[in-house]
Amino acid sequence: MIEEPMLVDEGALRALVPRVLAGLVRRGEDFDAAEDALQEALLEALRVWPDNPPHNPHGWLATVATRRLVDARRSEIARYRREETTAYADPPPAAVEQGDDTLFLLFCCCHPDLAPASQVALTLRAVGGLTTREIADAFYVPEATMAQRISRAKRTVRGRRLDQPGDLAVVLRVLYLVYTTGHAGRVDLAAEAIRLTRQLNLATGEPEARGLLALMLLNHARLPARLDSEGRIVTLDRQDRSRWNSREIAEGVRVLQSALALQTDERPPGRYQIEAAIAALHDDAASAEETDWPQILSWYDDLVALTDDPVRQSPAAVLGRAVAVGHVLGPAAGLRETDRLSEVIGERHRWYAVRGHLHELAGDLDTAAAAYAEASRRATNLTEHDHLLRQAVRLRAAARTRPGDRP
Repeated sequence: MIEEPMLVDEGALRALVPRVLAGLVRRGEDFDAAEDALQEALLEALRVWPDNPPHNPHGWLATVATRRLVDARRSEIARYRREETTAYADPPPAAVEQGDDTLFLLFCCCHPDLAPASQVALTLRAVGGLTTREIADAFYVPEATMAQRISRAKRTVRGRRLDQPGDLAVVLRVLYLVYTTGHAGRVDLAAEAIRLTRQLNLATGEPEARGLLALMLLNHARLPARLDSEGRIVTLDRQDRSRWNSREIAEGVRVLQSALALQTDERPPGRYQIEAAIAALHDDAASAEETDWPQILSWYDDLVALTDDPVRQSPAAVLGRAVAVGHVLGPAAGLRETDRLSEVIGERHRWYAVRGHLHELAGDLDTAAAAYAEASRRATNLTEHDHLLRQAVRLRAAARTRPGDRP
């Protein structure tokens, strides 16, 4: 009876990629050359492992990738492959650096000399293990364009010392950028960002890393209710909360609590922990009417207090605080906040959208509709544009049919 070859677990194989690549780069190998060598080793694994699985898959890949690098340097690839044809069953494991490879590789991909877009692309390619085509699909750009972006990123870090401690804040920002890019193409970037942030949390006990994971989970939990059956945005106050993912909410709350428990007066919560706390309060409310707006406003006060420079304030943070002010102190107070912010953050589409929301709270439907219409005109995202336009149309219709008004 002929024995069937074993199928290779491609998921497990993919999980090894960042560890092996990090070991090669940590050793001083060129990033681009190391990745090419590892890709050749992966192809060899898919050919050899079904019939002869190795005892040490990580060591096998590291050894074969190292041999490929040696081959390239010596320009003796053909001879070396002939000599090694029978040696691939289970080569002795290569020396593997100790330490957290995922964290190291994230720092490499988030090198400060790279532009944010390149940091994101290189992270998805090297740490996430996504193909260039998958990344291109996710960002709605041609595969050739993304290939050039990744190649430029590799050239930028070529020759740089990649064995120095990196900036965790940069890594967290890049992971958050991956998350906020959203869901597109064949790859769910939000889910990928959560996966990578989980890996990061296995490597570091930093509260802000936990805060970012909590924030992602608490926001991701609302995904099933965020769009209607026709793909249109459903605002938080109108979402069917029974569709929220309660398991993700519970996990997000646990992770957040573990982060906040590490804080002291000398080390207060950072941005991601505060934003996660705000998200948790929204998720905890059984209905929009039961939202704990005073507590949310308190957290927003802490968030905007992280920087004393108004110019450097996050537009999302200060506009979110204006909404909270409107719910706690009244729409007029919230509108005064937006007046104050117009010169600081500019009258961008979200500024007009917040104005529309606050005018609607005040019952001034015509002014609210006008604000939403202007927000729609300035929006660059088609889904947002359509949503804001529908808000304007809804309020104009409501204004015409109010009691006392002529139909």
